[in-house]
Amino acid sequence: MLEGFLRGCESAGASLRRIRLAELQIKGCQSCAGCAETGRCLFQDDMQTVYAALEESSHIVLASPVYFYGITAQAKLVIDRTQALWSGRRLREVEAAPPERKGFFLSAAATRGKRVFEGALLTVMYFFDAIGARYEGELLFAGFDEKGAIRNHPTALMECFEAGSRFVS
Repeated sequence: MLEGFLRGCESAGASLRRIRLAELQIKGCQSCAGCAETGRCLFQDDMQTVYAALEESSHIVLASPVYFYGITAQAKLVIDRTQALWSGRRLREVEAAPPERKGFFLSAAATRGKRVFEGALLTVMYFFDAIGARYEGELLFAGFDEKGAIRNHPTALMECFEAGSRFVS
């Protein structure tokens, strides 16, 4: 899904920076309130790379499978640590997201539960708000338990490509 989406972004002229959260060493937020005073997280770890990318990017896509009706632990670690970005915006009294800053969410889930994406969506929407990006939408596909199974969906990869192209247009 993500590769199709990113190919769509590239076809519309975007240059990309990919960050694989599972490869990073990121400490969980400790609710120390250091960012509330400075607008910056006190921890120095791989999250510094993520902060830089989030601050420099006008278009951000988050891709995460749904595990137990929520995003992955790695994605949640990053989202929790973006409290520092929200605190920084608040300290600078920046309320609204610039119109060019956009966010998009891609996800697949194994089950077909009626509410399988609700927890993930709520978290992701607040994540984009915290980093000052307007939530542009999502592509969600349920019923795909095995890695790569989405390739068997008749339209999913094309939908991802087209959504990526629209996202940056």
